[in-house]
Amino acid sequence: MLDPQARALLDLMIERQVPPVHTLSAAEARRMYLERRFFTQPDQPAVAEVRTLATDGGVPLRLYRPPAAAGARPGPQPVLVYFHGGGWVIGDLETHDVLCRQLCLAAGAAVVAVDYRLAPEHRFPAAVDDCVAATRWVRREAAALGLDATRLAVGGDSAGGNLAAVVCLTLRDAGEPLPAFQLLIYPGTDMRAVAPSHTTNAQGYLLTADSIAYYRGHYTPDPAQWSDWRASPLLAADHSRLPPALVLTAGFDPLRDEGRQYADALSAAGTPAQYLCFERQIHGFITMTRVLDEARTAVALCGAVLTQALAPR
Repeated sequence: MLDPQARALLDLMIERQVPPVHTLSAAEARRMYLERRFFTQPDQPAVAEVRTLATDGGVPLRLYRPPAAAGARPGPQPVLVYFHGGGWVIGDLETHDVLCRQLCLAAGAAVVAVDYRLAPEHRFPAAVDDCVAATRWVRREAAALGLDATRLAVGGDSAGGNLAAVVCLTLRDAGEPLPAFQLLIYPGTDMRAVAPSHTTNAQGYLLTADSIAYYRGHYTPDPAQWSDWRASPLLAADHSRLPPALVLTAGFDPLRDEGRQYADALSAAGTPAQYLCFERQIHGFITMTRVLDEARTAVALCGAVLTQALAPR
């Protein structure tokens, strides 16, 4: 069954006649996503530092630093480079501010959130280029920022999970140092949208087939782009020699099966991968910690896995 708290949220959205995203312009969809966060997200938890940064190429970043752990030795901190969700069309540093703070505290690691360019103003592969550039910049500037480049993870939710996976593939193929870990939260991995859950969960669970077509139409309007592994990391020829991964999905999500397929592809290629599905949840649930108990559980789980993955070697 659908989680009762998720069911109540969906019923409330119907009662309040929240317009589906595919009926809105990109600007309207961004505004509504930004405004809606106050209902589903708690107040901002305090962290030790929040700092505005930018890459050499001008990609905006936001650094979150956790409080020092009691008895911890001074030294560079592990870091998660985080890419927000929103179908490559909506979302920004503000929509995921609370989640980045929560992950910072739960993992005891710095978080660098990346404000990559959005479609349709900047179509594929602009978001990929920005996220790769941001990851490289954080690694290069790590020492100056008090961060440990050898304990750098990448992660993201939905479109951000897609981008995190693509960043890892890009860096591997370039022969560059790899992140220590990849956190993939209900990632989009196959732009063709052919996995069975795209049919079974097509309507009624917040992310719908209509909204997926809307996002895809803005980001990758040419179907020939869907087979490019930078858009569909599941279709990459090789999933070996990639960072260990946690792939987290939701049972009532159209993206559920392609997330599992990506975890399976990593495992089949010899890349360590853990897979966990929150069977009663909907797409986007991890940011909804004000109204969904399981969202808080998911954040705590991600924090615990990151803590272990980024522990000093």
